[in-house]
Amino acid sequence: MLGRCLETLGYSDERSPAVFPMLPDNRTHARAREREWWCVQTLVVLAAVLACTTTAGAQEPQQPPPTNVHEHVAVTAPLLTPTKEASGTAWLPQITPMYGVHRPWRGWDLRLAGVVFVQTLYEPGDRHRTGGSSTRQAGSVNWGMVMARRSAGGGRFGVRAMLSAEPWTVRGCGSLSFLATGEVCQGDTIHDRQQQHDLFMELAVDYDRRLRGTWSWQAYGGLAGEPALGPPGYPHRASAITNPIGPVTHHWLDSTHVTFGVVTVGVHNQRWKGEASIFNGREPDESRVDLDLGAFDSVAARMSFLPTARLALQVSAGHLREASSDFPFPNQDPSTRVTASAIYHMPFGTTGIWATTLAAGTNHARATVSGGILDATTVASLLESRITFSDRHTLFARGEVGGMPAHHLHAHEISTSIVPIGKVQLGYVRHLRAMKGVQPGLGGTAALSFLPPALAPRYSGRTAPSFGFFFSLQAARHQM
Repeated sequence: MLGRCLETLGYSDERSPAVFPMLPDNRTHARAREREWWCVQTLVVLAAVLACTTTAGAQEPQQPPPTNVHEHVAVTAPLLTPTKEASGTAWLPQITPMYGVHRPWRGWDLRLAGVVFVQTLYEPGDRHRTGGSSTRQAGSVNWGMVMARRSAGGGRFGVRAMLSAEPWTVRGCGSLSFLATGEVCQGDTIHDRQQQHDLFMELAVDYDRRLRGTWSWQAYGGLAGEPALGPPGYPHRASAITNPIGPVTHHWLDSTHVTFGVVTVGVHNQRWKGEASIFNGREPDESRVDLDLGAFDSVAARMSFLPTARLALQVSAGHLREASSDFPFPNQDPSTRVTASAIYHMPFGTTGIWATTLAAGTNHARATVSGGILDATTVASLLESRITFSDRHTLFARGEVGGMPAHHLHAHEISTSIVPIGKVQLGYVRHLRAMKGVQPGLGGTAALSFLPPALAPRYSGRTAPSFGFFFSLQAARHQM
């Protein structure tokens, strides 16, 4: 990657191929300048992190690790990954269970986790969706994560990576999902499908060091990562981890959980955290196997609070440039997003958990659409819950309501309107015996989408059902 930056800045062999494809003439120079500026920022950030870590390591003795770490019965050395830490720098409740492998390795605290859903979906009544009309689809939704941390320079240094094979395991423009929108495919914006995750969901580093008393400072940065905006990404929420279907309110709450280029700094103690991010606000393009790097032109800030061990609260706001696709109208105005959420975890029996997330978000944007100008603030909310008991049975549910710009669903005849939509979903998983840290399961899900009269002809009525059956492989819960 450093080589690509040097090529962008002009330090390349003349025989080397162009790093970035040619853009239309009226945008070539602007985008090239953005690439150069991003590379300069990246080099400066990397240099600063290396300098700070080296200086701290040379001048200060190593400090003991934090006391709120997750420990195993069979491990004598303390581990450095509290279970409250979720995607990016977001927090979950302190009693969140640990899933997957978590052990020391050559001085590192290593954590491995992931999930694979092999699913078949059925949505009758489809009239049109991006990628062509379809009522049935088979595929696999999946991701895997590795996180490694160790003591360094009087603090804690970490490296993390999260990958997905969905570019190859989900066909076409994404999984069938009525009312899901966002990103692009086949030269058009996606609707009624959940887009695939990119191959690189996270490639980031973090550093945490004691500041004063109970307070610490934290720095986080990556080529792919999550800024300080919204609740934890839905793949990381305990309330959604057994659900193979993404929320339709994703683009009001946590759609920035895969961002190509981000730096976050903040301060925190055991209960409070304040942080701010600068990042590349653009959505990924339809090539799912590269890094869609761009200028750091968007900002966000978040305040998190853990009033009890069972509850995590957050409020956040961000100013995003090109947060949604500008096709077919380029150079759209920036948008503003505000979110708030509450996540509650409660032990259920001796080994079970009841996890619930309540979240709401607003987007304000001024967009050019086929019918004119749409200048509006839209609101969406989500309530999702999952209960696991006896380590064998899981029930999960989700309810969502919101006001969606009609052009997101390609209702171009009413493109300057905001339409009310809703969706409810129920599901069940029968977990089988875990083997070598992996727990298989068999499950099913059913959902019902609610449409206004103007959209009824597109979905064969004002309600549209969805069904799914799946086999899952998930990281097993670690027993303390």
